[in-house]
Amino acid sequence: MSYCLKRSWKKNGCYWMNVLEQNMNDCYYDCCHWSSCVPVRRLNLCYKSMKSCYEWKFQQKSVHRKNDCYELLLRYYYMSQARYYWPDPTKPNGLPYINRDGVSNPELNKLDRNRLGTTAGRITTLALVWYFSGEEQYARKATELIRVWFLNKDTRMNPNLEYAQMMPGHNNDKGRCYGLIDTYSFIEMLDAVALLEQSKAFTTQDSKQLKKWFSKLTDWMLASPQGKEEAASANNHSVAYDAQIIAFALYTGNKKLAQEIINDFPQKRIFPQIAPDGRQPHELQRTLAFHYSQYNLTHFIDIMLMAKNLGIKLDDITSTDGRNFYKAMDFLASYVGKGLSEWPYQQISGWESSIQNFCK
Repeated sequence: MSYCLKRSWKKNGCYWMNVLEQNMNDCYYDCCHWSSCVPVRRLNLCYKSMKSCYEWKFQQKSVHRKNDCYELLLRYYYMSQARYYWPDPTKPNGLPYINRDGVSNPELNKLDRNRLGTTAGRITTLALVWYFSGEEQYARKATELIRVWFLNKDTRMNPNLEYAQMMPGHNNDKGRCYGLIDTYSFIEMLDAVALLEQSKAFTTQDSKQLKKWFSKLTDWMLASPQGKEEAASANNHSVAYDAQIIAFALYTGNKKLAQEIINDFPQKRIFPQIAPDGRQPHELQRTLAFHYSQYNLTHFIDIMLMAKNLGIKLDDITSTDGRNFYKAMDFLASYVGKGLSEWPYQQISGWESSIQNFCK
């Protein structure tokens, strides 16, 4: 069992059952009153849903399946568009795109971002259903999706993010540092892959090749200009970057690298990003200030749990002037149950959903 997996496992597998239920939305399965179901009943409902949909719904996806307008050379590169960039209405062709922070452009659906997230979620779901049911067909399907996205030479993604979150009309449409956050869903997926290692379908060769792929991605994230810029950022992106480096390093057996990132975490991330009163100044500058403050703390939690499994306790480390993780939690908690009008910063949409995400 991986370090990442150990951080998440709870009594009777309840954590993974909740993940499984959340991912079942991918099958459009409607089950009311989940919370009133006993655990076995809840799992049986998930199995029935998966059996009815996994063959037709969980079709293969890869970066290769882009629109025909992209050059063949780029078909194996992961490509995504910056979420908050829109065509400039004052320009005939809309270029270069302009920033509308907090307002998502539906053009995001055109490239690989949703395909990547969907694939990672499906691999996670299938691996969990195999683990709880013991039915090998789910492990075979999960392994098939892994091979298509990561391993097969005709369909696999190149292990880099050179074209992630590009802004049309900027930088020759190359990616930018913020695109490194696009692979965050791989953290949870690798937890599920650790379970899949026990199946017949996922072979030793599959495991070796997937670890090699993630080693290459990690090396690129550490050495590329985009990766270095992301690591130097002062907001949630640098925390998400650290979380991925730690998770990928642990998965590939590079425990030393993971420990180095963790040991530096208080001085590099916690103390600079959290004020003595618990505010996160860089996140509060956004038009979705509560959302990004809450979002950043989820990355903090992931890192703290991975660190805990290495015997390193980060959650209560406090600076000399009182900065720590719990101060940040308390600051946001003080607005739970209150209306948007009482929040002194911007939150142009999604107030209730952001509160709910914080309370999960």
